[in-house]
Amino acid sequence: MGALTFTEEFTSTVQPGRLFKALILDAPNLIPKLMPEAIKNVQLVEGNGGPGSIQEITIAEGDKIKHLKHRIDAIDPEKLTYSYAVIEGDGALEKVDSISHELKFEATEEGGCKTKNVSTYQPKAGVDVKEEDFKAAKEEGLALLKVVDAYLVANPEAYA
Repeated sequence: MGALTFTEEFTSTVQPGRLFKALILDAPNLIPKLMPEAIKNVQLVEGNGGPGSIQEITIAEGDKIKHLKHRIDAIDPEKLTYSYAVIEGDGALEKVDSISHELKFEATEEGGCKTKNVSTYQPKAGVDVKEEDFKAAKEEGLALLKVVDAYLVANPEAYA
């Protein structure tokens, strides 16, 4: 079976630069504070935060997935783009060789932004995967985005 690719879009009233700073550049600090019930910590375990760096995410107790490691493939604060690959983890990740994500934050005419995420799941040889296998992960990613968005709306001075 070939790769599965999904495209998700999220629209926000928050300016794209603020959302990028909070969600991408300051994720290791902000995400565990906003979602302690889901994310214990996000830690840079290799590199300086640029391409090639590795982040380890420790998931809170009770979730099927306990940890993930992301490799940052590209990060461009000027173009507001970010791409990374999930290189280690458990749960549904046992069915795939790799998962890559490409995010782009674009300004809207209304002054907010549109976030586009293209995710590609490369299944392991002989493993049949379906979109439903990754539904929970997609919903968790959207929930994270909504939490950060709500925080920025409630705190207009944050990441300005």
